[in-house]
Amino acid sequence: MIGRLTGIIIEKQPPELVLDVNGVGYEVSAPMSTFVNLPSLNEKVSLYTHLVVREDAQLLYGFATTRERLLFRSLLKVNGVGAKLALTILSGSDVDSFARSVQEGDAASLTRLPGVGKKTADRLIIEMRDRLKEVGSAMGLDEQITTNMPSSSGARKEALEALIALGYKAAEADRMIRSFDAQDMTTEQIIRQALQRN
Repeated sequence: MIGRLTGIIIEKQPPELVLDVNGVGYEVSAPMSTFVNLPSLNEKVSLYTHLVVREDAQLLYGFATTRERLLFRSLLKVNGVGAKLALTILSGSDVDSFARSVQEGDAASLTRLPGVGKKTADRLIIEMRDRLKEVGSAMGLDEQITTNMPSSSGARKEALEALIALGYKAAEADRMIRSFDAQDMTTEQIIRQALQRN
């Protein structure tokens, strides 16, 4: 099992990135909660990882903190929640907000996440209540990734593509981005703002 990677970011296209670790390029999928805090291209970063092995693929997921990874792993144990949906949940909600929604039985806030319908929201509330205790209590010192992000001319287009990749319909993703002034913002900042406003 690959538990952590430290390397140079050589590609970034939300939610995917490529990390060069001593000449080997690892393709990693990261939630927006991690992605928005990544340093610039060609800079060093450390990510906690989770490897999913399937018959047809080996998929690596990266997280800024051990809390995010622990929540991701807990979500995978919920009936009907796969890695893609778990990543989407972490992209649309931070660990504390998700925990609050589950503990308060707030299905409405969970159904606002793409891919989460009423039945899935109810299942998350029922199955995640006890698991969230271990997520909340297992953490000591989490390493936060430093932010150093240059602006990008195609930031709006990249943000739109990233939101679509996370499960939003094209028209909905476009509406989310148009709801605020995205000028002079980086791709990651636009995505974060769109998800917060949704």
